[in-house]
Amino acid sequence: MTAVDLRDRVTALMPRAHEELAELVAMRSVADPRQFPPEECRRAAVWVADAFTEAGFADTRLAETPDGSQAVVGTRPCGRADAPTVLLYAHYDVQPPLADAEWRTPPFRLTEVDGRWYGRGAADCKGNILMHLTALRALGDELPVHLKLVVEGSEEQGTGGLEAFVPEHADLLRADAILVCDTGNAAVGEPAVTVSLRGMVTVVVSVEALPTELHSGMFGGPAPDALAALIAVLATLRDADGDTTVRGLPNDGRWPGAPYPAARFRTDAGLSPGAALLGSGGVADTLWARSSLTVLGIDCPPVVGSTAAITPRARARLNLRIPPGVRPADAAGALTAHLTAAAPWGVHLSVAVEGIGEPFHAATDGPAHQVLAEAMRAAYGRPVSRLGQGGSIPLCTVFADTYPDAEILLIGVEEPQALIHAPNESVAPEEIAAMALTEALFLRGYGVSRGPGARRRC
Repeated sequence: MTAVDLRDRVTALMPRAHEELAELVAMRSVADPRQFPPEECRRAAVWVADAFTEAGFADTRLAETPDGSQAVVGTRPCGRADAPTVLLYAHYDVQPPLADAEWRTPPFRLTEVDGRWYGRGAADCKGNILMHLTALRALGDELPVHLKLVVEGSEEQGTGGLEAFVPEHADLLRADAILVCDTGNAAVGEPAVTVSLRGMVTVVVSVEALPTELHSGMFGGPAPDALAALIAVLATLRDADGDTTVRGLPNDGRWPGAPYPAARFRTDAGLSPGAALLGSGGVADTLWARSSLTVLGIDCPPVVGSTAAITPRARARLNLRIPPGVRPADAAGALTAHLTAAAPWGVHLSVAVEGIGEPFHAATDGPAHQVLAEAMRAAYGRPVSRLGQGGSIPLCTVFADTYPDAEILLIGVEEPQALIHAPNESVAPEEIAAMALTEALFLRGYGVSRGPGARRRC
């Protein structure tokens, strides 16, 4: 079967991909029982298990992970004993929809608008599940590799279920190459492999200045103000250029790969053409090679209902993203020390670390990366670029530690216009098709590239 034949098969399968993605998007699989019933996640897990069973994974099952979520696991062996093994990864849980009023279409109903398919999870990561299925259906029996599967159910919640499961079941998921399909391309039609992920440290900083509220007229001035103190502390975390300035953390890294043009970033972020961008380096430097601090939320009196009183206590939740080469424990220590030292006026400041995630950098000199680059070139008609990603996938570090000889490849149907995690998430159907063709070509090519007799059909 030629590459042209595979492309035609993928094209013919796209109406089915649309129908099944609509079924999957309709399941409100947010892995947070405070917001959505857990039955929705189980429905999605069963759907995924059934779909991959139909695609040849005869032993597909649901596996309980330590955080209570269920991962779909399974195997599809090849008839050739010496064939390489590829692990396919995705996740079926999704982010909450946020404000329904901000969606242009119902968040849990796949809806086509201007050629894109809208719905929560359409890209992240249910679109990648359909990418896997479409690739496997296009290949049919022409599969010269052993396959393993894991589709997890709590990635978006960051509760670490699969991260804990993998080392405890190392043989179950062991593979020569791992396709982590939860990233994407530089833009629609521009193929890319993600080779770098920032890690993260999330903390809550609390300030206590007074035992109780005090009248701002009677006591304002001499009495310390917790909210003003917190604002003063937070203001020390960026300089005039907008660079993050946590003392003890280097922040002058340069991105060695493909640049991220400022004009494209403004478009991707929905900014006006002349909008100022923060940081003293290029976009790729500040986004992929340097630390960045974001204030996620502040607890303080709201404007509506506030009174003429000095705030006695305030707190903020902070997220620090760190590039490869920086250890999360060191970053957490540096951030804690910086915040403590910045506390003014003798207020009491405490820092609680909520969570950390390791950064990741992929080795790209192995045969799997070479075959993937060739597959992407064939699918897209243009060479692949190597990108970083400002987000974090802690599972990649777990995979690297558990399977040090495996090649880890980060790809997927997402791209900046997909608006993952935001209202109006969408996927470009041509990305599902092109990435399904890429995956099919990769699986076939990787089997051919590994060992004698690899050209035999399994």
